[in-house]
Amino acid sequence: MTGRVAKTVLLVVVLGLGAWLTARALRPVAPALVGADVVGYLAGDAAAGFARVTSPLALSFPRDEGPHPTYQTEWWYYTGNLATAAEGRRFGFQLTFFRRALRPPSAAPAPEDSAWRADQVYLAHFALADVAGKRFRSAERLQRGALGLAGATADPFRVWVDDWSAQREGGSTERPITRLTARDGDMALDLRLEPQKGRVLHGDQGYSTKGPEPGNASMYLSFTRLGATGSISAGGRTLPVAGLAWMDHEWSTSALGARQTGWDWFSLQLDDGRDLMLFQLREQGGGVAASSSGSLITADGRVRPLGRSDFDLTVTDRWTSPRSGARYPSGWRLAIPSAGLDLVLEPQLADQELAVGLRYWEGTVRVTGRGADGPLTGYGYAELTGYAGPVGR
Repeated sequence: MTGRVAKTVLLVVVLGLGAWLTARALRPVAPALVGADVVGYLAGDAAAGFARVTSPLALSFPRDEGPHPTYQTEWWYYTGNLATAAEGRRFGFQLTFFRRALRPPSAAPAPEDSAWRADQVYLAHFALADVAGKRFRSAERLQRGALGLAGATADPFRVWVDDWSAQREGGSTERPITRLTARDGDMALDLRLEPQKGRVLHGDQGYSTKGPEPGNASMYLSFTRLGATGSISAGGRTLPVAGLAWMDHEWSTSALGARQTGWDWFSLQLDDGRDLMLFQLREQGGGVAASSSGSLITADGRVRPLGRSDFDLTVTDRWTSPRSGARYPSGWRLAIPSAGLDLVLEPQLADQELAVGLRYWEGTVRVTGRGADGPLTGYGYAELTGYAGPVGR
């Protein structure tokens, strides 16, 4: 959400792992699954010594494409819908990089320092949905930000975990071209992403509030329509593909409020050229937080902020995971009366729950419905968190 607040992010709450890494960790981090709660990762009191997002920040690029180590949590999120030219065979993909700071930059160095010691850990998730084959696969990488194993840079932009990476390969500061590469067994991705619209700053100049207290917020930026070309590998075949992708970049410290239990986040690309981001933050007792919000981006790139009262999201179906037992929404009716939108969102596959250390559902959705000028279609992605507890619970 918030990108997940956002979004996703799951991630690495490497509780014991954090202390272990900051001490002497002289061995590589094993890629074992990390059982952690997605929502807990972004909630709670601010960690001492980390900055908090309490107002819009003055942004400068390419500097702010890269990492923000004074904040505890950050991610770069890439999702998209692709198709083969010859057969029109459809795929959805996710490649996400999460950064988690283990101690504030001002903290004194640990004793007996070594080249293996890390102040940051990086987690990456890679998933591929084969719509026609009705198959969804996911993989995870976890590494310390040391010895070149994982990290992020601003100029030139690059974020990586092992051999999975997103890096700038040209374009302008306002419309950078990015290459994504990842491989896990016979599942692989190699894409070139080129913005068709400029960078979007959600909320107030990128300041996206998530809760009632100061600091329950993130800086949230997106490229909402990226032309994607390249190849994917699935089922022993490498296929040329093209389509549209979406990129979110978000950073924060303790973004969620104490009563918030999860979120439903959507990124939609409509065939009339408009794009839509919205997230609904769920609260204890079944309510929806007043800070739930979104952005409607016109075909020419103008951004219209959406508040909680501007949209109505109704669940029309549900699906139960055979692995985690979590019961997720699996269909929605979305109405934005002021924009003349009445949309139906349906997962292209019911089972798009990531089988990684942090259980959540993230997957491709098909959009149908109507706009003010007639029928509308499109594709997008949905992210559902807080429905499944930590692995092994």
